[in-house]
Amino acid sequence: MVKYVSVCVRVIDGDTFVTDTDVTIRLARVDTPKSGTPTGDKAKAQLSDMILGKPITYESVATDHYGRTVAEVWVDGDNVNDYMRSLDYIPH
Repeated sequence: MVKYVSVCVRVIDGDTFVTDTDVTIRLARVDTPKSGTPTGDKAKAQLSDMILGKPITYESVATDHYGRTVAEVWVDGDNVNDYMRSLDYIPH
């Protein structure tokens, strides 16, 4: 599969963000609690700390019914999806 490089410019919630090329990415295999809940806000903050303003590499695995790119994402060589799934408050 093709890998793309971009920069995260906005984090929507704990599993979705927007790149500088205006691509909305949903993390594959990750389903965080909704924003506005304590754990949802914590997940958003964790993702923001990890990727906001940073170059990311992503590999698209699908497009969801909202038109978002579902992808595996890396920052500094670390798999963002795996990290978010490792958090205690994220359902697996």
